[in-house]
Amino acid sequence: MSNTSKTPLLRVEGLKKYYPVRGGVFAAKVGDVRAVDDVSFTVAPGETLGLVGESGCGKSTLGRTIMRLEEPTAGHVYFEGNDIATANKSALFQLRREIQAVFQDPYSSLNPRMTIGEIVREPLVVHKVGSKAEQIEAVRALLETVGLTGEMLDRYPHEFSGGQRQRIGVARALALGPKLVIADEPVSALDVSVRSQILNLMVRLQRERNLAYIFISHDLSVVEHISDSIAIMYLGRIVEIGPAAEVFAKPAHPYTRVLMAAIPVADPDQRRTTEPLKGEPPSPVAPPPGCPFHPRCAYAIDACRAAVPPLEPVKAGAPNLELGREHLAACIRKHEI
Repeated sequence: MSNTSKTPLLRVEGLKKYYPVRGGVFAAKVGDVRAVDDVSFTVAPGETLGLVGESGCGKSTLGRTIMRLEEPTAGHVYFEGNDIATANKSALFQLRREIQAVFQDPYSSLNPRMTIGEIVREPLVVHKVGSKAEQIEAVRALLETVGLTGEMLDRYPHEFSGGQRQRIGVARALALGPKLVIADEPVSALDVSVRSQILNLMVRLQRERNLAYIFISHDLSVVEHISDSIAIMYLGRIVEIGPAAEVFAKPAHPYTRVLMAAIPVADPDQRRTTEPLKGEPPSPVAPPPGCPFHPRCAYAIDACRAAVPPLEPVKAGAPNLELGREHLAACIRKHEI
């Protein structure tokens, strides 16, 4: 984790991604899957924002929509002041040099027919960076940066372990010298012993290159290790966001509290004080009225069903000056529970 600036590198405003649902004889539109529903946040240079939520909450779709791998339904994504959401093909091509991704599965994200030298070099070829000799030398340096050796560049992905493949994925993401890396569950497919190696590698590279990360995960223990700030996502919406230390110390949203209570504790004598989360998330096609979490919330009252609560400060006073970020939660009872 690195020091951050108050000037945002990335600013997401009111971002939505809906997928049409069709039915009937003529396949007419009958509704929308609200995968991402009115999401706003910022990421500063050198900051890691951990994005957490259950499977199906929309966090991976949010990452893909930020990069324009999915077309947004509405909203804006500003990167250094340039709106990715409305950028034309040429502008988007240039912006993608600055934003790269590390994907979840190191077994499927690498082309088995290409050598790792070709895989890591491909972004340099596409963006016409340097001569062939310079590109090959850059690939050697990148492989060594992520803990591999330059002699490995003629080998194929199947010759490497899962951890080594993820290192190759990290090297490919760094090839163009990006400022922001969106890491979508980058360690969930790896053994526990390998996870810490990849996480430590990402932290070291962030420190050396002043990288910003959006670190997508369902594992709060991993997010706590690497994040400066945390955003909790539920049914397409962010329900709590703030500095990591503050969110972990004093979670304000009932959903966040349940997620925190589910983190395994290496002490058989320590009993849980919070009931486990019950039921399944509602359908994103027909979300419940009011707070999307109220059908599963132990603290829900009639007012929770009336309107969607906005993200508001958990406590009065000045924002956290270290990150330029307040602790916000979307719960009308956050001061009572």
